[in-house]
Amino acid sequence: MLEYRIDRRSGVATYLQIVQQTKQALRMGLLEPGDRLPTAREVVEATAINPNTVLKAYRELEREGLVEARRGLGTFVRTTLGATPADSPLRGELADWARRARAEGVDRDDVAALFTSVLNEFFEGDA
Repeated sequence: MLEYRIDRRSGVATYLQIVQQTKQALRMGLLEPGDRLPTAREVVEATAINPNTVLKAYRELEREGLVEARRGLGTFVRTTLGATPADSPLRGELADWARRARAEGVDRDDVAALFTSVLNEFFEGDA
């Protein structure tokens, strides 16, 4: 089951963090069509956020056609995103790179900036 991690210092709205993490799980193949998302109550218990925040995130995912709410049953995945599974060799290579960066004392923000600059260089014009 998907577990959300909320970073209260990120500056990103909590509901958007839930949306982004759900999309990431869809891209990585961690969630597949038919899988049930955690209930609002489960997310609230795990993260200590307002239930309305969870519901707002789920409504946004539903609006985008990624999930569907089934009355009395929960919220279920409708479709996947991307084509790179979580066990891709590329993930392992990226994890190795991140370990090396951390060992060299590069902080999280600098790693993100480096990665973003490389993404922009190689995927310019892609949306």
